[in-house]
Amino acid sequence: MTERTLPPEALDAWARVLREHFDLAPDDVPVSTVLDLARDVAHDVARPAAPLSAFVAGLVAGRAGGSAGDIAAAVAEITALARAHAQGAAGGAP
Repeated sequence: MTERTLPPEALDAWARVLREHFDLAPDDVPVSTVLDLARDVAHDVARPAAPLSAFVAGLVAGRAGGSAGDIAAAVAEITALARAHAQGAAGGAP
């Protein structure tokens, strides 16, 4: 483990700091959902696309109302776009 790699308990602690600082409920910060999105985008598009995609998912979900359903819908749509991008890249399309 490098200095920059967080063990799971450190990630949980950081998520708690963010929730407390911004007065968010635990469901407002779906860590596993965000990590799954980052994994899928990093695999299907490129690693640098993962944080950008997480930001866009949050922006889209927030503009839609910010509910857990809005978050899930934004993440699902971006995941589908990443999968389609990978399939297009594998088929030779831009």
